[in-house]
Amino acid sequence: MTEEMDIMDHLIASIQSGKYEPDDKLPSENELADWFKVPRITARKAYERLQELGYIYSKQGKGSFVQDRNLRIPLVLNTDKSFSQKILELGYEYQSKNLYCEPIEFNNKIYEALGVGEEIRVFKVGRLRIIDGKPIALHISYVPESVFPDIEHAGKAITSIYQYYHSHGFHRIQSQGTTLRLAHPNKYERELLACSSLVPLLVLESECSDGDTGVALEFSRTMYRADMYTYSI
Repeated sequence: MTEEMDIMDHLIASIQSGKYEPDDKLPSENELADWFKVPRITARKAYERLQELGYIYSKQGKGSFVQDRNLRIPLVLNTDKSFSQKILELGYEYQSKNLYCEPIEFNNKIYEALGVGEEIRVFKVGRLRIIDGKPIALHISYVPESVFPDIEHAGKAITSIYQYYHSHGFHRIQSQGTTLRLAHPNKYERELLACSSLVPLLVLESECSDGDTGVALEFSRTMYRADMYTYSI
């Protein structure tokens, strides 16, 4: 394992220093094995780990190549603009795909954040964020039916939650109580975000309310692929 990590550290340093550019061909497994005086299987495992981490990709019968990691989206966390508005202003090709809208079982944390009782139904609305054809974030909004009576039916078509709020007369939307943590994706999240278990997710949880009335609009949980962003806090 130590030898495998030594190979990975060497290759990552070479990529980050600019020795290898995007799409450059990397040394073969045999060449790596000779350089580091290790079995070929060790070199192969190092390449497999680097591919899982998104540093390289392979071509059948041709070898391993440097992945273009230039897609680094500025993630600004202190703004009242919607995610889609920020991304479009930055000039990216953006798509939001509605995944589901369904009621949840009682959850004390979510219900307390929304300020509603157990008798109120809360719906979760899931959207997949896609930039330049790559899935980069899973956004889940938990919305109270008491504030949005049409959410059960309208929620299946929502791609921008901010536009939905605006259509209901809420125009000054404020986020508060935001928390950040790192997590590793489960199988469902890996499939949606097209990443391996080694790619961490930045999980942002936030409460959202109307700035004029103070009405709680949503509790949100967004899972960002941590390897796809630069961060502005």
